[in-house]
Amino acid sequence: MSGPRRRPAPDREVVYGRNPVRELLAAGRRPAHEVRALPQVAREPWLRGTPLREASRDALSRWARSPDHQGVAVLTDPYPYADAADLLGRPGAVVCLDGAHDPRNVGAIARVAECAGAAGLAIPRRGGPGVTPAVAKASAGAVEWLAVARVGSVAAFVHDARPGREALAADPAGGEDYRAIAWTADPLIVLGSEGAGVRPRVRDACDRLVTIPTTGHVGSLNIAVAAGLLVFEAVRNAN
Repeated sequence: MSGPRRRPAPDREVVYGRNPVRELLAAGRRPAHEVRALPQVAREPWLRGTPLREASRDALSRWARSPDHQGVAVLTDPYPYADAADLLGRPGAVVCLDGAHDPRNVGAIARVAECAGAAGLAIPRRGGPGVTPAVAKASAGAVEWLAVARVGSVAAFVHDARPGREALAADPAGGEDYRAIAWTADPLIVLGSEGAGVRPRVRDACDRLVTIPTTGHVGSLNIAVAAGLLVFEAVRNAN
């Protein structure tokens, strides 16, 4: 039986996809007000004991507002953001995005940060997406475990992080080889937008610039790939 076509209330949202729904249920940070699934998915063991409604594929697509639901979606509360000051007080590397616009990149970076054991992720309130269902999907549910804070000013957040954390800005056009620097404990790693990179004001607020050397014809790496290399290098040097 397909569910009704009503839209979620404005203060709620539908998270979709197998991994995002699975991690949301496992993390328990957000309530599952209602779960809907295709009949064949509803019988899978990981959903056993979860009250749910069966729905058709088209009904799920309308409810989730996306055809990428992989047969399951959950109605939940908006994402619970961490406090920016609390984020800086946690041990471990913090990743800060300065204007990343693609939800798939933001989600992939959140997945990298969570898998690497980073302290968390800071994203601007303007100039990029928050933790939307699309970001949750791209993160494979990692955002349900990761501390994510929204900041009004990235430059001010960098200033607030110092002197307790060394702030490093990724710069494909210059800077020190990230493999050759002496990494300090609990760094702040700042990554710029997909096209323009870190803005000059934010770059000037950082302690140093780091680069990832490449030898191919393409001038720079995808921002999520760059995040993976830098965060795991920071973690490796902290151990």
